[in-house]
Amino acid sequence: MPSGLVALLDDVAVIARAAAASLDDVGVGVAKAGSKAAGVVIDDAAVTPGYVTDFTPDRELPIIWKITKGSLRNKLFILLPIALVLSAFLPWLITPILMLGGSYLAFEGAEKVIEKLGGAKHGETLESPVQDATTFEQVRVSGAIRTDLILSAEIMAIALAEVADSSLVTRAVALALVGVLITAGVYGAVALIVKMDDIGLHLARKEGKGTQAVGRMLVQGMPNVLTVLASVGTVAMLWVGGGIILHGLEQLGVPAPAHLAHDFQHWLTVLGGPLGGVLGWLGYALASAVVGLVLGGVIALIVHLIAKVRGKAH
Repeated sequence: MPSGLVALLDDVAVIARAAAASLDDVGVGVAKAGSKAAGVVIDDAAVTPGYVTDFTPDRELPIIWKITKGSLRNKLFILLPIALVLSAFLPWLITPILMLGGSYLAFEGAEKVIEKLGGAKHGETLESPVQDATTFEQVRVSGAIRTDLILSAEIMAIALAEVADSSLVTRAVALALVGVLITAGVYGAVALIVKMDDIGLHLARKEGKGTQAVGRMLVQGMPNVLTVLASVGTVAMLWVGGGIILHGLEQLGVPAPAHLAHDFQHWLTVLGGPLGGVLGWLGYALASAVVGLVLGGVIALIVHLIAKVRGKAH
């Protein structure tokens, strides 16, 4: 299930195996994972800035810190105990649970697409007048932490698979290390992206025409970058959610959808020549996003119909 997130799974496995083999080798595992950590950073870094956009600069880092703490709670106090219990007693249940999470991501992404196309907005959005800034911030942070829960579950599940034969203590240590390291990398990158305009403003006030030019470029360009990232974040929800569904169906004995996506990927890889690897990755991501959009659209339709019926009943 190649996607920005899933492209990192083998690297997460490196961290898990290193931690399981010996705590002395953790530094080596971290170095190997860090060299390719762009995959998970792209997905989370694309999604998270959308939850911070349009807040005042003094609230940006506190919001990211709240999301970071929520992400750590997700991994260490929710997903870690659940992963250990499931691996010991109900290992077959991991795939269906991940598929439920993937369906939620697909639904969230489809909702955003529907809203962009002129559909009704549900709850406060960044385009809506904010009536209560404190409540609005709480809603945005909660939404970011829910999305992080799904992405974190995918990382923890793959790491768990790599240390499944280890002792309970080793599994717990390995998963905890993976959770902390990935969270630090992802949200450190998010904080840097969000505050880049402030960095640009600082540079623009420095002496030196070159430094000032770079600063002005950052200040002028970052609003556009954040706007683009918001769109990329929506697509990321769809392709990660769809990728989880494709992989889950394959694990449950329904391989045809995943095989079709892989065939499309292979065709683009061969067609692309020197750029085949990139085109193949994009092809699979596109196929996963289509699956996510279709599934998420169906779920959104059902949710809206239920809400409409309940509204009439009241």
